[in-house]
Amino acid sequence: MQKSLADSSAQFDLVKWSPPLPGPRGGQRFTCEQLVGSADSAVVAQQAISHRDSFSIMLILCANAQDAARLAEEIPIFAPSLKVRLLPDWEILPYDAFSPHQDLVSERLATLHEMLTGACDIVLMPITTALQKIAPPQFLAAHTFFFKKGDTLNEQALRHQLQEAGYEPVTAVVRPGEYSIRGGLIDLFPMGSALPYRIDLFGDEIDQIRSFDPDSQRSLFPVHEIRLLPGHEFPLDEAARTAFRGRWREVFEGDPSKCSIYKDIGNGIPSAGIESYLPLFFESTATVLDYLPNFQQPAWIGLHGDLESGMKNFWQDTTQRYNFLSHDSSRPVLSPKELYLQHDELFALIKPYPRLSLSREQNSATANFLQLPALAINRKEQDPIRLLREFLKNAQQRVVISADSAGRRETIKQLLSDNQLSLDSFESLDNFLQQDKVVHGLIHSALHEGFIAPHGDIAIVTESELFAQTARNRRKNKDREASNVDTLVKDLSELKVGDPVVHAEHGIGRYQGLIMLDMGSGEEEFLHLLYAHAAALYVPVSQLQLISRYSGADPETAPLHQLGSGQWEKAKRKAAQQIRDTAAELLNLYAARATRQGHAF
Repeated sequence: MQKSLADSSAQFDLVKWSPPLPGPRGGQRFTCEQLVGSADSAVVAQQAISHRDSFSIMLILCANAQDAARLAEEIPIFAPSLKVRLLPDWEILPYDAFSPHQDLVSERLATLHEMLTGACDIVLMPITTALQKIAPPQFLAAHTFFFKKGDTLNEQALRHQLQEAGYEPVTAVVRPGEYSIRGGLIDLFPMGSALPYRIDLFGDEIDQIRSFDPDSQRSLFPVHEIRLLPGHEFPLDEAARTAFRGRWREVFEGDPSKCSIYKDIGNGIPSAGIESYLPLFFESTATVLDYLPNFQQPAWIGLHGDLESGMKNFWQDTTQRYNFLSHDSSRPVLSPKELYLQHDELFALIKPYPRLSLSREQNSATANFLQLPALAINRKEQDPIRLLREFLKNAQQRVVISADSAGRRETIKQLLSDNQLSLDSFESLDNFLQQDKVVHGLIHSALHEGFIAPHGDIAIVTESELFAQTARNRRKNKDREASNVDTLVKDLSELKVGDPVVHAEHGIGRYQGLIMLDMGSGEEEFLHLLYAHAAALYVPVSQLQLISRYSGADPETAPLHQLGSGQWEKAKRKAAQQIRDTAAELLNLYAARATRQGHAF
């Protein structure tokens, strides 16, 4: 860890993104202003690396969930050695009658555990998450277990432990919080883990632990130890369920037997929306600040954006929902004060800590960061990249262009090359910075917006500036994204006449350029696509999101689909059927394994 921090310090010796800023000082607040674009991520990374020995954890509270997720993506780009974690929101409204997604709960539990043990450097969260009253740290500490190769493991005891922790028995393990026991083979997807694990027992001893792919169910690589977090943010053992029902009778009037949540908890079933009753599981709740590690150095609190407005809006919405739902006797609700901190309570809790306020406002004459000029690629001009070319020619600092992915980087490189502008590619920002003789370069990273850092003598340009007319839809979970970001067409200047493209509804055709058509409301611009038998399809430019590049082996011989023939739908159905067949084969395989008689050794 010390070596990696030294490596990042070396990077900041190459580039100081801003003038030196004060480190953490107990109870004092320092404000860093005019953070243009993604400059806030650079400042946080620089501060964390420069003063890492002066704080235990940097806890950054963001005005909204989008900024928290963005910072979590961007900070490691500037400081790869920092371990950055996100404590996400539940992504449900207060008092909703359904529970947060299991993946979110898994990520939350993992982050809280790393906070408690001091295993991370920076934790980011929306301000609404910081307001939540959550389970006390003692619950998480008491319900976290570790298994190592060579440990003794009783199968029945493990089954009971998993059930009490809220894990779900299934045939095939595919998501966090599930397990499957088949003789001496145990599949387990612990909460907070990126992959599930397969435990192979030899008698009562753990003989081998391997991770496996939840989609293919194939083993991947050996693991020495696994961490087992609880399956929920609340306990489900008999004592906790009894305490929950007792507190329910104390808090709510009326006959509890008429409430499905009360009855379900008695049967060990966590009803949808049970999170809105979390305080009933514990004698007292806690806040995220209670999870800060008990180290000699204090935590460093970051305040990002307009937190007061965010808290005010949240409390207003929560109060309105409480007033609307509090009259339902079949589903009574706790008051907002029992579930959330008020803004003055939160500020009182963080006041003793050193604080770093991050703002986009400018209240001084000195500008640490500058906005980029207009750089958008304009395909209608004779020179589509004229603005970018002029900027690179006149820039007084090094310039790096960041694409969303490696595929997008190569697409932009080809686009620039077609317009007589050649740039070298680099794998990361760090690689580019180390090549101090290179003035301009191309990288791929998750940076959302560019900026100019005069103090660091560098400017960063992203796709947000190059393709200003195209909305950038960030993916919350890349595994759930159906389309491939590398094949997306963000601007028509990326396409050349004759290129094969894929229409989401009609399949493979060839791009023939643009054409102006009048559909009754004035002339509009359309893409002209050529299909089999010289059939033409005209797609409005406003529907560019339906078009992606052909990613087959040889673009010259790409097979064109016939419009109206159903070829494309048939191809998609065939692919879906192959996926279902593979899934069925795996289920049959595991069913056969489960029924097979084992052998005693």
